[in-house]
Amino acid sequence: MRVIFMGTPDFAVETLEEIIKAGHEVVLVVSQPDKAVGRSKALRYTPVKACAIEHGIEVYQPEKVREAACVEYLRGYAPDIIIVEAFGQIIPKAILDMPRYGCVNVHASLLPKYRGAAPIQWAVINGDMVTGVTTMRMNEGLDTGDMILKQEVIIREDETGGSLFEHLSKVGAKLCVKTMEAIEAGTATYTPQNDEEATHTKKIYKELGSIDWTRDAKTIECLIRGLDPWPSAYTRLNDKTLKIWKAKVIPGESDTAPGCIVKVEKAGITVQTGEGMLLLTEIQLEGKKRMSVESFLNGYPVEAGTYFKKG
Repeated sequence: MRVIFMGTPDFAVETLEEIIKAGHEVVLVVSQPDKAVGRSKALRYTPVKACAIEHGIEVYQPEKVREAACVEYLRGYAPDIIIVEAFGQIIPKAILDMPRYGCVNVHASLLPKYRGAAPIQWAVINGDMVTGVTTMRMNEGLDTGDMILKQEVIIREDETGGSLFEHLSKVGAKLCVKTMEAIEAGTATYTPQNDEEATHTKKIYKELGSIDWTRDAKTIECLIRGLDPWPSAYTRLNDKTLKIWKAKVIPGESDTAPGCIVKVEKAGITVQTGEGMLLLTEIQLEGKKRMSVESFLNGYPVEAGTYFKKG
């Protein structure tokens, strides 16, 4: 099939690679405009653009895909299908109706659960045991189109937002190619979503990582994993920001208030929460590298009875 691929971040790269590997003709890649990074403000290619260039595929980066000039530009490539994955803009009806097989989206959740942004991180933050990927035929709504294929993925106890991101990107890539094969063969089925079962997620923002120690230990532990590697969960220790990278729930309670450091040892720092205790095992103090608690304590002594403060 003649394919226009629309995507921007790392998550979409695996799918583009699989489509190329499957022998489809990717005639154009559409990605968000490059962004200036660092002190030099040098423009950095989006990951999908970088992948396209490696394969010698033309890249188009419109500011707004809704503009008539963009629609006509895409129409000139006469695509059989448009694949959209983590593109970053709402696709207008003029583009949705353009290809004969429609626009297919690869979404990192088991729809209709977790429509919207950051479904991967929220699945971990919310303590879900199962998530997955859904391919759907896009309509004008936000992740409301008819579902084509789904694949479940078990969320491990030590799963982070980053590790689940990598896993689902691979699952989504193969599911997309399988979906394209079914569409081309005329065997694809389209199942409407039950809107009454739909849930929606919000974007992840830095302030979400500020740990509220009055919450229960499991909730905090899930937040820590879900926000790894970005933006990370954090607290305040002696007026410095302390990122928490790894922690585990341990049995028991103390008679101290939430946020109090109950015990300090090489194995970790034990903290009282609103319900239960957390053993912190990997942390990062402001201006320092990420390290084990044992290494941290060698240069920064911490005493039991000290309180962590909300960041």
